[in-house]
Amino acid sequence: MKRSLHTAFLALSILLIVSCSKESINSETIPVAVNAVAVEQELLGIVNSHRNSLGATPLEFSALAYEHANLHTDYMISKGTISHDNFSSRASKIAAETNAKQIAENVAKDYPTAAAAFQGWLESPNHKSTMEADFTHTAISVKISANGDYFYTQLFFK
Repeated sequence: MKRSLHTAFLALSILLIVSCSKESINSETIPVAVNAVAVEQELLGIVNSHRNSLGATPLEFSALAYEHANLHTDYMISKGTISHDNFSSRASKIAAETNAKQIAENVAKDYPTAAAAFQGWLESPNHKSTMEADFTHTAISVKISANGDYFYTQLFFK
């Protein structure tokens, strides 16, 4: 009995030590790529022209959404692929600062021009419906990776 208690106490102690140890935090620094500002501005103009042709209001530029779009575009470049990873975190931060009720995101890769990226989104039912939805604000981040790949993030909110 004494040996069983000793073994149980030892096992519990090891469990507590292991479970209370600090987890290593991956503090990987994500490089910041340069924005392709002319492509960003052209794409926003194309999206707003499309919305106008449908009778929808143009989207207003949001500096806050631009900040989050840029961070996500850099993240995608660091991973080498497009994703919606951590979208809920971006959406929560935007909602907290703007009281936004709805937030959405389109991403793309490998379109060398604003017109090509827009056409790709237009041909995708989900991306198209996001561009045409009842949003009021947006920001588009376009960056080019070291390999010459174009990465796009467009955030929408209302």
